[in-house]
Amino acid sequence: MRRTPRTLLAVAALTGLLAAAGCSDDGAPLPGRDLPGASSGAKSPGAGGPSGAAATEPPAAPAKGSVKVVRTLAAKLTSPWGLAALPGGDLLVGSRDTGKIVRISAKDGAQSEVGTVPGVAAGGDGGEGGLLGLAVSPGFATDRLVYAYFTTDSDNRIARMRYDDGKPADRRLGAPSTVFRGIPKGAVHNGGRIAFGPDRMLYAGTGESGERGLAQDPESFGGKILRMTPDGAPAPRNPRVDSVVWSSGHRNVQGLAWDAEKRLWASEFGQNTWDELNLVVPGGNYGWPTVEGKAGKAGEQGFKDPVEQWSTADASPSGLAWAKGSLWMAGLRGERLWRIPLRGAKPVAEPQAFLKGEYGRLRTVVATDDGGLWLTTSNTDGRGRPGGEDDRVLRLEVS
Repeated sequence: MRRTPRTLLAVAALTGLLAAAGCSDDGAPLPGRDLPGASSGAKSPGAGGPSGAAATEPPAAPAKGSVKVVRTLAAKLTSPWGLAALPGGDLLVGSRDTGKIVRISAKDGAQSEVGTVPGVAAGGDGGEGGLLGLAVSPGFATDRLVYAYFTTDSDNRIARMRYDDGKPADRRLGAPSTVFRGIPKGAVHNGGRIAFGPDRMLYAGTGESGERGLAQDPESFGGKILRMTPDGAPAPRNPRVDSVVWSSGHRNVQGLAWDAEKRLWASEFGQNTWDELNLVVPGGNYGWPTVEGKAGKAGEQGFKDPVEQWSTADASPSGLAWAKGSLWMAGLRGERLWRIPLRGAKPVAEPQAFLKGEYGRLRTVVATDDGGLWLTTSNTDGRGRPGGEDDRVLRLEVS
């Protein structure tokens, strides 16, 4: 659906009716209403890339790729959402609904609970809140810090915990210390992905919590990508020196990834028509709720068009990762893994879909050090059809 200022009032009425039909981002029914350019070669100067002469672009990814599931690392997990790799390869996986974090051995898949984040308000009954994204500090070797994005009774916030990594029996996360609070919360559209960029700053994708106007409100943290120091302060070279807001006009960002040239990409839920893959630049406005998907003349309105778009039935994207010259995007309602091969910041071929319907809903995808992927399923979140082994962490070989 294309939206322009002339039709905004009509669209607002229409979207209100659509929301009343009670569909979530990924098409699952909810108990109530759905609360709900850069130029192609542009770089994000604050995302770690040099601000001087452009580096030579890496060669284009091949038009066709492949995916092979080589291993089920872990099974029978409860509502996994956030996943982060520790130095050495072991994984931390958070349960959205219980607030628990487990460590999973990359060697043998052994699971050990290392802590529970207190104060987590789980969504339940199809809601989207709870313990969401996890990130390991880039200085973990010395500071031992793990970051979590989670929903409380009053807001979404980011906290960090010190991880005592001794003998297996002694591995525990300490009490959380909040570094950032005040991100709007809702039954849906809580965003939740956090990641450290090449610049060692912390990025967070947020949702507009069902209040569409927040995405265009410069004073709100809803419907934004935020960039902050590890202590939660506005990061140097942000568009506004007194604000953590990096980009705006987002509906619900749940995927963040950087390519080989340190450009920031984000995957975003559309409403009823178009899901988006966006190349994110500082100060960029991505149009929601005025525009959904490619508007063609979005630039004339001051908005950035997505680089790729999908119907919501084919994607409903969550996690995003970069590997082997391509972006890899996990689909919830779409129940597939999308590969977007790039040359620089431009696709070199149509996106490819893999694993369609084989593992159900796919939530989080994380690159491994050797060019593969970790992939989590999301079938025990109240919207999937869990099997006896759900939910799982899968190890993928990709090309």
